[in-house]
Amino acid sequence: MAKADYYETLGVQREATADDLKSAYRKAAMKYHPDRNPDNAEAEAKFKEVQAAYETIGDASKRQEYDQVRAMGASGFSGFSGGQGFNV
Repeated sequence: MAKADYYETLGVQREATADDLKSAYRKAAMKYHPDRNPDNAEAEAKFKEVQAAYETIGDASKRQEYDQVRAMGASGFSGFSGGQGFNV
């Protein structure tokens, strides 16, 4: 299962400013907050997604790293798999 696009999760463009992100986060957090949606597991899951998205792209350094990883696409860094392809 692919990880959600944090910009889509918050409903903002990739060029969004810090203020745009904060505003979108607050709006989404209020909409999906568990206190406003008691006994709604779907809303609780969405609230957690919104929190994770803002924690990542709301921080300038984490956002830069996130954007770089996303730019690599599906074939991006997947870690080391036993040194395949390396000639020592």
